[in-house]
Amino acid sequence: MILGGESGNKLGDMATYVYETIPTKAGQKPRRFEAVQKMSDPPLTKDPETGLKVRRVIVGGSGLVTHGASILSMKTRAKR
Repeated sequence: MILGGESGNKLGDMATYVYETIPTKAGQKPRRFEAVQKMSDPPLTKDPETGLKVRRVIVGGSGLVTHGASILSMKTRAKR
């Protein structure tokens, strides 16, 4: 993992981005890696390990998905 931004920042203030190298030869496979950066930092243009040009990859985020009734609506009063 590559750390970006100023030292001393909390990781809570940072975002993790996925980058992929742009192949220069036919049949060459791209290399994917993650970089932790501030949202205000400019995107990387080169792979720090290989020096190849890179592009930022848009990936689905993680989130909580619920289906059906919510927990709050499941509260029932006891019958008397």
